Amino acid sequence: MAAKAQILVVDDEVSIVEVLKALLGREGYAVNSAADGEEALEKLREQTYELMISDIRMQPMDGITLLRKARELQEHLAIIMITAYATVETAVEAMKNGAFDYVCKPFKIDELLLTVQRALSYEHALQENEALKENLRTRYHFDNLVGDHPLMQRVYAMIEKVARTDSTILILGESGTGKELVARALHNTSRRREKPFVAINCAALPATLLESELFGYVKGAFTGANKFKQGLFESAEGGSLFLDEVGSIPVDMQLKLLRVLEEREIRPVGSTRNVPVDVRIIAATNERLEEKIKAGEFREDLFYRLSVIPLEMPPLREHISDVPLLVKHFLKVLNEKERRETTIEPAALRALSLWHWPGNVRELENTISRAFALCENQLVTLADLPPKIVELANQQCPGEDAEDASKFRGSSLKAFLRSKERDYISSVLEQCGGDKEKAAKALGISLATFYRKLGEG
Repeated sequence: MAAKAQILVVDDEVSIVEVLKALLGREGYAVNSAADGEEALEKLREQTYELMISDIRMQPMDGITLLRKARELQEHLAIIMITAYATVETAVEAMKNGAFDYVCKPFKIDELLLTVQRALSYEHALQENEALKENLRTRYHFDNLVGDHPLMQRVYAMIEKVARTDSTILILGESGTGKELVARALHNTSRRREKPFVAINCAALPATLLESELFGYVKGAFTGANKFKQGLFESAEGGSLFLDEVGSIPVDMQLKLLRVLEEREIRPVGSTRNVPVDVRIIAATNERLEEKIKAGEFREDLFYRLSVIPLEMPPLREHISDVPLLVKHFLKVLNEKERRETTIEPAALRALSLWHWPGNVRELENTISRAFALCENQLVTLADLPPKIVELANQQCPGEDAEDASKFRGSSLKAFLRSKERDYISSVLEQCGGDKEKAAKALGISLATFYRKLGEG
């Protein structure tokens, strides 16, 4: 890797630049240099680099500003910051904005070379991991479903497995988890994909209107029925009919739906003849239908007809590690629509990852849409997020203020970051009600890793 790695050195001290060029050149690296931030950005626009080594104190553009802009230009650029003015605050600021490590002047040659090797190896591993994730997302790309947490991978695998069948599927999950997206994915990967996908929210209509909407009606069936109207079952002929909020269907209407599932025929309102239909039923609910059955509000026979294959969507709080991917996806959609290049600062992204998202993915999407509309200079910051999210982030991460950082003066950066990691793990554990297995899943790590990181001191 050393013979091929391209490194950019940025420092306004010519002597430092020459020393680093000579030192890294002897190790086989291809080294280029810039005397200030603007020159560095120009070189980054012209050529791809694997690593940038930059001083923090420079004029007119300081190293932290350069760091942010460099990462915007080259997402996979590893960055090492160097300075003679080492403080915990600047170290935290550098790491928060994407620096791999922080080296103090005067630096030891062996230590610097080791840091360079580690930075290149780490970024290379990240790129390989991202390529693997992209491969998984491409393989399991189901109509805007985003996420690579194991819980989501399980959903993708289930979709792929059952999409080829004509079995009735019941999608379970809280409001806002993406149940309709799953229904569309099931349709789009099935043999029926060239035929219509028709969706209806069963909770939006009263029983009388729901029946005529689903089955249609003939002329004169009721007052105002001046002509024949085709129902959604017939509109979806050969394709899929998605019954959202199926638990809200009144009991008398449930019997009629059950007959359709058993006989594969409908009878339009006011008609005396049955019409055969070839439709796959996909239903969804955010209610516990078993409890409605006990209360006499949902037919047990219909439940078993609908839930031939149950598919459960996890709430966002259980795959919180997917928040960055979802944010990236929503920003990409908005950027393409509005022809912008809006990004999000690390602090804002971290705050979003700390929120528990009771409204699930829909709440996150609405939050990003709001932030996108409010942000200035095409950058989403903490100021663009709802106050409740920012307030929780401040409570969970008090260590970024000067008082907390002062506790670590004289300590290594590694010790500081390990402490912050433990604090974050503890906060997630508290959000999960002390359930360690659930907390590990939310963090996207194994239970063994969870115990190890929580116990590190």
